[in-house]
Amino acid sequence: MRQHKLKAQIGYKRRHISGGKTSRIADNLLAGQFNPPAPNQSWVIDITYIRTYEGFLYVATVMDLFSRRIVGWSMDKNMDKHLVINALLMSYCQIWCMSSS
Repeated sequence: MRQHKLKAQIGYKRRHISGGKTSRIADNLLAGQFNPPAPNQSWVIDITYIRTYEGFLYVATVMDLFSRRIVGWSMDKNMDKHLVINALLMSYCQIWCMSSS
């Protein structure tokens, strides 16, 4: 690394996010039952981020709890409602296309 003048990056600058409306907390419909009896009865969504050279890339994934497979995903440079909506739309379209075939 020294020969190629490379240095390890230690730590990251924290992004300060302030303001905005208070979020509404959704009801817990699963109630700890993470093993549904059939596919497409329970989906869960997770959002994560990946630090890139150009900034953060946010990824939302939709997982079917029955099969434990990712049924939809979305990536964007902004973490907003459109990130999750696009992941849900992809999931819905894949399920709808599979059932209509």
